[in-house]
Amino acid sequence: MRQSQSKRDPLHRSCRAAARLFISCLCVAASLAVLQGQRAGSTSAKPPSGPVLTMVVDKGTIEIQLFRADAPKSVEHILGLVGRSFYRGQRIHRVERSLVQFGDPTSRDVSRRDWWGSGGSRNPIGVAEFNTHRHVRGAVGLAHAGNARAADSQIYILKAPMPALDGKHVVVGQVIKGMEVVDTLQVLDLIKNFSVR
Repeated sequence: MRQSQSKRDPLHRSCRAAARLFISCLCVAASLAVLQGQRAGSTSAKPPSGPVLTMVVDKGTIEIQLFRADAPKSVEHILGLVGRSFYRGQRIHRVERSLVQFGDPTSRDVSRRDWWGSGGSRNPIGVAEFNTHRHVRGAVGLAHAGNARAADSQIYILKAPMPALDGKHVVVGQVIKGMEVVDTLQVLDLIKNFSVR
């Protein structure tokens, strides 16, 4: 009985045809959107270019991509210290739930442990190059005692996001390999080597 009604009712047939056409158009549009999304996803954004630091500690290797374009003076300062083997032989001097910190030459002397965290290269950077990089897990920033322009050689790596540090401490890089090593670091762990590529 349905067939005979649809054969007799031209309005019913035209509605069904319009519905089929509409559904076909939706399918084509959805397919095009998926293809366009796949193409967009295949051309991934270029990773930030800049030097990569390799930090070798007792427990493994950590690689840090530096943000030279966003903090040029800070990055050049760190690269200069690395070039002078400043960090080699130092120890991790601060470990908290959310971060690890190093960069105090006093940490080479275990008998002066009470003073760890107070030293540096004695040549502060002199500028605070705040940028758009955020304090996310793996962010690498410059430690200071209250004045971002006085930051020097002490560096921290975040084990957890700390957005409260945004705009107060300069982010100079991001761990790109070895966060599992960062998570295991303890006070007294030795920095065996620090190099740049």
